[in-house]
Amino acid sequence: MQIQIHDALPHTLPADDSHPYRSGAWRPQHTEYDAWDLDVEGQIPDDLYGVYLRNTENPLHPPIERYHPFDGDGMIHSISFEDGEARYANRFVRTDGLVQELEAGESLWAGVAELPASAKADHTIGARQQMKDAGSTDVVVHRGEALASFYMCGDLYRLDPRTLAPLGKATWNGAFPPHGVSAHPKIDANTGEMLFFNYGTEHPFMHYGEMSADGELTNYIDVELPGSRLPHDMAFTENYAVVNDCPMFWDAETMAAGLYAPRFHRDLPTRFGVIPRGGRSDQIRWFEAKPTFVLHWINAYEEGDEIILDGFFQQNPSPKPRPEATFQENLYRFLDLHVMKSIPYRWRFNLKTGATTEGPLSDQILEFAMINGGYAGRPYRYSYDALPAEGWFGFEGIVKHDLVSGSMETLRLPKGVYASETVMAPRPRATAEDDGYLITFTIDLVNDRSQCLILDAAAPSDGPIATISLPERISSGTHAFWADGSTLVS
Repeated sequence: MQIQIHDALPHTLPADDSHPYRSGAWRPQHTEYDAWDLDVEGQIPDDLYGVYLRNTENPLHPPIERYHPFDGDGMIHSISFEDGEARYANRFVRTDGLVQELEAGESLWAGVAELPASAKADHTIGARQQMKDAGSTDVVVHRGEALASFYMCGDLYRLDPRTLAPLGKATWNGAFPPHGVSAHPKIDANTGEMLFFNYGTEHPFMHYGEMSADGELTNYIDVELPGSRLPHDMAFTENYAVVNDCPMFWDAETMAAGLYAPRFHRDLPTRFGVIPRGGRSDQIRWFEAKPTFVLHWINAYEEGDEIILDGFFQQNPSPKPRPEATFQENLYRFLDLHVMKSIPYRWRFNLKTGATTEGPLSDQILEFAMINGGYAGRPYRYSYDALPAEGWFGFEGIVKHDLVSGSMETLRLPKGVYASETVMAPRPRATAEDDGYLITFTIDLVNDRSQCLILDAAAPSDGPIATISLPERISSGTHAFWADGSTLVS
């Protein structure tokens, strides 16, 4: 392996840090690498062409009061494949907040578990002001550029997908929304469009927009909600976008006092807004369903008069605090998907009758699904889900879920080894939905290393086709993306 250090960012974290989300699988990285001639066990497929991108949280400084893993600064990892070779790079997302905190040598903004009033700097974009836009939640590729985003809404930070060279913030020729963009903008691989939403604390509380394959903002509309909400994801079909109003949101009275504590309102339904792509605010149709909170959707598509939406239904979105637990332990109960009881679930919205039907697809605890991107918004069969660890936020393996037969194929990693969100890379000219490769990064606590695994998407439990060593053990994190080489700018 050939390794070159690009940069090493200074940090002020303690050397013996014992914080559960700044140690172990969440131990942050602070060094940026370029690496090539990577050590490979097995053989990288010659027809694997494109880039796997992974966003992770890597704090540089202790928090003002208390740390939450979603506060960490974004770091993108890129491994690009072509002609049986691979090249790796990792870079911090040079957000405005990161640059200012590097200069200050300390944390300047309040985290998700801190009072906004504790912030030492002002930040005005996004759903929660005085909170740093860390660019650490999600990453997608649109028009050949990687876009890092933050779940509380903010800027889109542009990077070269292969080298991760910074390209500045998205401006959209002056049309970038003043309310920012939430994590989970959606790429329609069949049209080249990017669909997105944002949310905030002021009326109308949500917006929906569409960016063309040519980089033009073609639609941006109000989505009026009854009050401030906390949507995290959206979905789309060939002709519609689907946004949500889940009954888990900040209490208006406590928010007015400067406290941002989400509460599950069990007496309210979950509402789904179905928006015609290219449509107006007055064309949004709302459907009601059982109360829950949905962190992530799997896919959506049209079938006759119905829109079918698949996602992960939380059976216990507001777990009770344990009296014997510490404040920190109770805070992190919302990160344990087993406590939340997150299961695959299907909603059907009948556009003719206005009726909703719903029900589970499985009772298996799963989340963080990826699909073959060519089937996004279209009828599909397979999702590739993360197998959550119990007791904390981590992934013990990968599950291929056949949503037609209901069968599941599981690759469980060895004890002490954890996966990343796992992407599906279709083979060129593939004729089957699962004809391609699964790609993930591992966090190996036993051997203090990270590797990239390439699996056969048709038979992931057979184990890796190739295992590629990375320069350093990466931190666990949130989301990933696969960009086919044909979509990248040379």
